[in-house]
Amino acid sequence: MNVLVAYATRHGSTAGIAERIAEVLRTAGLAAEAHPVDEVRDLTPYDAVVLGGAAYMFHWLKDATAFARRHRAELADRPVWLFSSGPLGTDRVDEEGHDVLEAARPKEFDELTGLLHPRGEQVFFGAFDPEAPPIGLGERLVGHLPAAKDATPAGDFRDWEAIDAWAAMIATALTAGQEEARS
Repeated sequence: MNVLVAYATRHGSTAGIAERIAEVLRTAGLAAEAHPVDEVRDLTPYDAVVLGGAAYMFHWLKDATAFARRHRAELADRPVWLFSSGPLGTDRVDEEGHDVLEAARPKEFDELTGLLHPRGEQVFFGAFDPEAPPIGLGERLVGHLPAAKDATPAGDFRDWEAIDAWAAMIATALTAGQEEARS
């Protein structure tokens, strides 16, 4: 079973998550490789796809959404999982009692769930390095706002145990499917 872990990232945090997912899948005995979505042209070699992207302001990166739309027919014929990274911090519940990861679910997931029928989706905490150069006009503008600097926690908040567990769940689902096909 060949698995593609395709991702869109802006500063590299999502790439790290994708690489970790591919590593866990390989450890489980699956052939898995992680590639940026803009490098993937053909899905023919892959039996399953894990597709991820960073989310900013509740929206998945456009490259990830465009990839999903462009390859929707091929993706709908394969087992697919979606993931997103983005919220910062470690608190799972905000001041109003809402689950932070559920609240950070990208708006595009509603459309993509209908198009791709993913077997699962997950939002992971991301990372923020205030010393990284801003990418895009929005980041440059926000970077000049003093309140934004104080409101954005800096650090790597990726929960590697949660990422490993989710990837292991995917590996179990895929290897169980292989066993059923052999019977």
